[in-house]
This record gives sequence, structure tokens and C-alpha cells, in this order.
Amino acid sequence: MTTEERIEAAETRIFKAVFPNTTNHYDTLFGGTAMQLMDEVAFIAATRFARKRVVTVSSDKIDFKKPIPAGTIVELIGRVSYVGKTSMKVSVEIYTEQMYSYEREKAIVGDFTFVAIDEFKKPIQIL
Repeated sequence: MTTEERIEAAETRIFKAVFPNTTNHYDTLFGGTAMQLMDEVAFIAATRFARKRVVTVSSDKIDFKKPIPAGTIVELIGRVSYVGKTSMKVSVEIYTEQMYSYEREKAIVGDFTFVAIDEFKKPIQIL
């Protein structure tokens, strides 16, 4: 399988409902919760690509473009965007959808960097 085919096969999509227990005092998704969900989908995409142990080493420039209100559905999409020798970058987008209409918009974007590790937690080649 080529690298491009592996990237395509590793794309990961997760859907979640935004319930009141995940919102802040403005009744919108708490930023920390959004970042946790983003790291999770990024981790799954990175693991599906590498099929090795991976760990998050950084998150870069997470842009909160739109608030995500309670009572909406979110879709998180994780895509491998860069592959190095021992590290890879996964770009994550969060889209918000109204539950009772077809309205959908991009709300949050960010990048996460992962390193593949061996059983001794030392970096290893991804490919």
C-alpha cells in the first residue's frame, strides 16, 4: 500500500452529540473538551496510519472559529497531513450540525504531532 493510500485509509471520523454536561457557562462546548476530542480522533488516525504505538508530542494552533452550542451534533475528522521519519502530523477539523436542519459549518481546526515509539518508549521509524 502506498503512503497516499495509507493516509486515505487512516482518515477517521467520529460523531458526538453536545450535551449540557460538556458545555461552559455560555452553553457552548468547553474548549478543553473540544481539545480532548480532537486529540482522541488524531490519535486514532495516527494509529490507523502507522499501526504502531504512537504518543502525542504537541498540538499546534488550534483555532476556535465558531462556538459549538449545546444541542448540536459535531463531526470530528482526523487526517494525516505529514509523515516524517519518526513523527507525523494529523490535522483535525470539527464541524457542527444543527440537529433538526441540514445546517453545517466548520467550527474548530488544529494540528497534532505524534511520534511512533517502541516497547521502551523510544522513537522508531513510522514507515
